[in-house]
Amino acid sequence: MRLLHSLNQKCGFFSICKRGLMDTVYISHGSPMMAIDESIPARKFLKTWQQIFKERPKAILVISGHWDTKEPTVNVVNRNDTIYDFYGFPKSMYKLKYTPPGAPLLAKRVKELLMENGFKRVHEDKTRGVDHGTWVPLMFMYPEADIPVCQLSVQTDRDGTYHYNLGKALAPLREEGILIMGSGATTHNLGTMQPSGSPVPSWALQFDTWLKNALLEGRYEDVNHYDSRAPYGKMAHPWPDHFYPLHVAMGAAGENAKAKLVHHSWDNCTLSYASYQFTARK
Repeated sequence: MRLLHSLNQKCGFFSICKRGLMDTVYISHGSPMMAIDESIPARKFLKTWQQIFKERPKAILVISGHWDTKEPTVNVVNRNDTIYDFYGFPKSMYKLKYTPPGAPLLAKRVKELLMENGFKRVHEDKTRGVDHGTWVPLMFMYPEADIPVCQLSVQTDRDGTYHYNLGKALAPLREEGILIMGSGATTHNLGTMQPSGSPVPSWALQFDTWLKNALLEGRYEDVNHYDSRAPYGKMAHPWPDHFYPLHVAMGAAGENAKAKLVHHSWDNCTLSYASYQFTARK
């Protein structure tokens, strides 16, 4: 608790002031093409973000499906570089820049909370910037790029419950003005993608509907065990990297949190852009 204490002494960036609990969110960022393709419906949703979510966060903690490490790792930088972690896309995408301030104090706080809650090894990456799972949605949500951003990695050799507990450990950040944002994809089987406008296959619809019902009904334990309880769980997520950010956002909101579907659309036939907001019950 020493770090929290010292941060509280300063009524600055990271001081805990009297304010409401921040909600947590899970954003389906889908294809990197959203950065330049104005026809993708989720892009329009993200551009209205500040009209819908009016409370400005002090900083943003993003759990992105594009950063997978053996053990939890935070990026500790003063300024985030733009990472182009995609290949074969239009050249204009590699000219886009989103370089928000880093959040080194938040990174240290995340590390502290995780270690206090049984995550014995938490690493610091002092060179990594923001991958496209972070900067593509944020360039529409907060285009000014003036809010400090920190990333936390996922561990794909672990399970949903592990990531839910990771989120539970981070819950105090909601009282500190931090937006906890999972960024992934509600369905993510790239080998099944087809041209936009193609009919959505039954397996994708069934998984997407099951997840929506489970979240809205508060059946978070079912979501933690989606691989055995959801229809076509393995088909929707052959690899869990883009799904575990949901578990972190869900866990950080608390077991009694109320889930809300804030956007839903499809693209490339099998990519669901379903996005959720989690509000803690008082």
